Amino acid sequence: MMVSLSLQPHQIKKFLLITFLLLFLVGVVVNGLINISITTIEKRYELNSSLTGLISASYDIAFCVLSLFVSFFGERGHKPRWLAFSAFMLGLGSLVFSLPHFSSGKYHYGAKLEDTCQISGTSSANFTCSASTKSSLSNYLYVFILGQLLLGVGGTPLYTLGTAFIDDSVPKHKSSLYIGIGYAMSLLGPAIGYVLGGQLLNIYIDIKIPESTQMDQDDPRWLGAWWIGFLVCFFAIWFLIIPFSCFPKYLPGTAKIQAEKISETHNDGSEALVETKNIGKNFKDFPIALLILLKNPVLMSLILASTSEALVATGFATFLPKFIENQFGLTSSFSATLAGLVLVPAAALGQVISGILVSKYKMDCKNIIKFMIGTCSVAFLLNTVFLVAKCGNEPFAGVSETYNGYYPVCGRDEVQYFSPCFAGCASSNLSNKKKTYYNCSCIGKQKRENISEDFLFEAISGKCPTQCKHLPLFLIYFFFAVVFTFMAVTPSTVAVLRCVPDKQRSFALGVQSVFLRLLGTIPGPILFGFAIDNSCSLWDVNECKTKGACWVYDNEKMAYLLMSMSAACKIITIIFVVMALFLYKPPQSRPVLPQKDSEMVSAIHA
Repeated sequence: MMVSLSLQPHQIKKFLLITFLLLFLVGVVVNGLINISITTIEKRYELNSSLTGLISASYDIAFCVLSLFVSFFGERGHKPRWLAFSAFMLGLGSLVFSLPHFSSGKYHYGAKLEDTCQISGTSSANFTCSASTKSSLSNYLYVFILGQLLLGVGGTPLYTLGTAFIDDSVPKHKSSLYIGIGYAMSLLGPAIGYVLGGQLLNIYIDIKIPESTQMDQDDPRWLGAWWIGFLVCFFAIWFLIIPFSCFPKYLPGTAKIQAEKISETHNDGSEALVETKNIGKNFKDFPIALLILLKNPVLMSLILASTSEALVATGFATFLPKFIENQFGLTSSFSATLAGLVLVPAAALGQVISGILVSKYKMDCKNIIKFMIGTCSVAFLLNTVFLVAKCGNEPFAGVSETYNGYYPVCGRDEVQYFSPCFAGCASSNLSNKKKTYYNCSCIGKQKRENISEDFLFEAISGKCPTQCKHLPLFLIYFFFAVVFTFMAVTPSTVAVLRCVPDKQRSFALGVQSVFLRLLGTIPGPILFGFAIDNSCSLWDVNECKTKGACWVYDNEKMAYLLMSMSAACKIITIIFVVMALFLYKPPQSRPVLPQKDSEMVSAIHA
């Protein structure tokens, strides 16, 4: 016995290392690379934000459909082998998501239809709109959805059975720490994904820029190489399949650890029912096992609270780069990199801090819920960041009209124009990789008295630099709002594991995943995408009058809409956590009964 127990720390460390690495890579792909690629995918495949929101939600749709069945049958199954299957599907999903780039051909960036004003009679023939001229690029929407569905299939065992296996294999007071570190790794992944993806967007989508054109990152036609990161993660994830397959069903020492744990199940008689009738052994037990969990008021209150938070978290994870880009006038790549460096590390920090605090002070289920109330309340107060750090729109001539071909220029009068032609420019020049324009009849006099070298011309390509100086304030404020928001995530998971019968822990996480996705992460990107689309001031409309991506947004309207959605969800979260506190009834102190499995027993005597 002593030999086997000495092996347990070594085995659990190896398992934790591999699991944390997989969580990290999943974070890189699902919440990093995909989110940072959304704007590029919109433009490349002619999709609007509502449709790209559907792409983001597809991961959660697969998760929602499968989590109940995977968590129910996997509870008594070989969990490490389930995780090997998880790695296989996650790698496959990453590969499929990159396929549209290889099958859609070279990127046709098109000509600047509205550059300098042309002499009458020299323009090309009128464009004829017909069904045959409409692009089929939007059909790649279904390939992206398939890739996300495969990623969802792979993620289901990882976040349900993987979490339960960690809780099975470590002492009770260390469980929250390891779960917090695991969740933090899944959030540090997006940070790397944002940074890596942001740098990849600086590379031209087809690697080599055609020699026949002069184009830089400030050109509205520029698209970055979004697909490279998905191929790298495909190979990295598949390297983890074999290590997971080599672990036993139970790690050495698991039975002893289980015997030392004290039950904290909500005292509603469910634990005795599960033990006496051995519920969960066969498929016919599925309905009654599900009913037991649905009737647990503490569990359902915690689930609904986490669902409300998930809706906001997923919406911001998807569209925060776009929010920063439009509010503060930054490039897509820099906005994505900035969002990743601020948002995701803050979330990871919140996870780790809460895991350490719960572990250090050995909080029981009731104290964990109290801790959640405090963190959620502070996060709600910090939600006012959208009021104190919002930015207005820069002057934009002609923004009330929808034109084909959006190629903005900034005039010396510090007004943004739809295109060089709409600024009345008749000539141009290329210097230092920046295109400058002259003889612009619509541009007024320079506003500033000190004439700098930058304004020896009348207009320059690209948007005007924003005059809003609230970016540092927004980033600091938002950082702490995210920290306190995610300080409730690890305690919420631990509370879910504690308030249900021991044999239903994986299944409880599966039920939580269904509600989390069905009411939270699935509608989250869609609702946020709808809100952002609703704040659009200028749409890209082609010759066939088909609406494409949005070019310009009403910044104040966007900020108010997002703040309203976030504040409402946080109020709902606090209400349900308070309900969980008042409904919880601690049981009489007694040890958790270990599962009667011959493999678990042999694990302690091996």
